[in-house]
Amino acid sequence: MISRFFASLMLLWLFGFLWFALFLPQPASGDEATDGIVVLTGSAGRIDRGLELLREHKGKELLVSGVDRDVKPAEFAKAYKVSRDLMKCCVTLGREAVDTRSNAVETSEWLARRNYQSVRFITADWHMRRARYELAQQLRQPVVILADAVASKPSLFALLREYNKYVLRRVAGIFGI
Repeated sequence: MISRFFASLMLLWLFGFLWFALFLPQPASGDEATDGIVVLTGSAGRIDRGLELLREHKGKELLVSGVDRDVKPAEFAKAYKVSRDLMKCCVTLGREAVDTRSNAVETSEWLARRNYQSVRFITADWHMRRARYELAQQLRQPVVILADAVASKPSLFALLREYNKYVLRRVAGIFGI
């Protein structure tokens, strides 16, 4: 009886992993505008995507969550070719986040301070499900989240690690942890 239970759990885990790995979230179309744009730092292409959408007026402001405290705004602007005016009016370098959960807290607070009702949420495709879940758990008011995944080529190990984190967070959420 116990072996059947564990075999069923393993089968459920395996099918869940296959779904997770084979159907990664996709980039959103660039057509839809939101109040804000949030980029979680990490793999290549994320910040560039956020800045491109900001320049196309697809959001009023951009939060880059998880920026290292040593990065100066001028260094960021130079590295990503952001004008001084755009940096001053529309780009916030979030320095409080150190992991996905703190990205969600930082993002939720940023959205609440601005009373934004919608956000384009940018992170890597393999990271999107857990990051979006964490953000949804932290939001204080209703906010429409437009998931905009940056396509990547994650390794099998990266997918396994992220899937396990995702499953653990969802189980913890069920128990209110």
